[in-house]
Amino acid sequence: MTTQAHERPTATPDDVRRALSFVHDPEIHRPITDLGMVKDVTVDADGTVTVALYLTVAGCPLRDRITADTTNAVAPLPGVRAVRVDLDVMTDQQRTELRRRLRGDDDEPVVPFAQPASLTRVYCVASGKGGVGKSSVTVNLAAAMAAQGLSVGVVDADIHGHSVPRMLGTTATPIQVEKMIMPPRAHSVKVISIGMFTTGNAPVIWRGPMLHRALQQFLADVYWGDLDILLLDLPPGTGDIAISVAQLIPNAEIVVVTTPQTAAAEVAERAGAIAAQTRQRVAGVIENMSWLRMPDGSTLEVFGSGGGHAVSESLTRTTGTDVPLLGQIPLDPLLREAGDAGTPLVLRQPAAAAAVALRDIAKTLTLRPRGLTDRRIPLSVARARA
Repeated sequence: MTTQAHERPTATPDDVRRALSFVHDPEIHRPITDLGMVKDVTVDADGTVTVALYLTVAGCPLRDRITADTTNAVAPLPGVRAVRVDLDVMTDQQRTELRRRLRGDDDEPVVPFAQPASLTRVYCVASGKGGVGKSSVTVNLAAAMAAQGLSVGVVDADIHGHSVPRMLGTTATPIQVEKMIMPPRAHSVKVISIGMFTTGNAPVIWRGPMLHRALQQFLADVYWGDLDILLLDLPPGTGDIAISVAQLIPNAEIVVVTTPQTAAAEVAERAGAIAAQTRQRVAGVIENMSWLRMPDGSTLEVFGSGGGHAVSESLTRTTGTDVPLLGQIPLDPLLREAGDAGTPLVLRQPAAAAAVALRDIAKTLTLRPRGLTDRRIPLSVARARA
């Protein structure tokens, strides 16, 4: 006499759907069940499970990963002997519905970081002149913050001198889903750059209005998700992009990068002093290339000394608020080598002196929790009724 006790139970379609709720879209980072990507689930008597999925776009470069993640989630279920994944493509109407799920019903995209309810801290990494290592600082801060477990995004706002993709080691092309742009990820950092939309090393020859529109698209059209930190690598100086940032994200904070050299420090003061006119907060000053460690252990101040302290003190007087010197980063060839290799120094050689300094600065900038602290909240006085 046989009993049912030793028969292997068989998973149901509901069991499969529950397992699929742990599969996340690699670009949107939300469960595929929440995104309407599960078309159908069938379980045959022989234990074969067929999962039909919708891809957001035809030719999705991550289709193999989605297939693998789906298979790995379903295969361990009881009674499953084989998993088959059939892929289809969303219709325009389905993509529109997906966009509404993620961004709401607004036809015109808005900058989420400028909304009163936004909890994302936005830091604009600025400098008065080029060549002070601003982009190297940006990508290393981003990588260090992401390594802390934070959700981090980087906007390469230096349209004419974009270099962030190279320093983060990505050649990926963003994918457009309806009116949304999905940013690639590198070293757990979401990143967008005009360099991802140009051919080869072609120059970008744009003037003010086009620069503003490009920045607006990077902030509003890109689907960033729920970020803890957004870093913007600004072009040197106080030109169009700096003004556009103040208009598009008035709550953004400025981090000024300088070198110890007096001439560089004087120019850096101008980049930070723009905050007094735009009513933005200066989060602090970073002094890069502070000294060079010699083979005998001594230090050589290649570019002089005192520039960072001078900018910090000057901006404190100008803005009327405390502008701290966040840190001093030594001059280290390893920082340049890591950038050329596409792996930030804080990840490639975390014990290097420059990497330690950069991680300390990243911790300082992330100490304050996300919230409404330091935000300007519009208040009005209501007249008491007689």
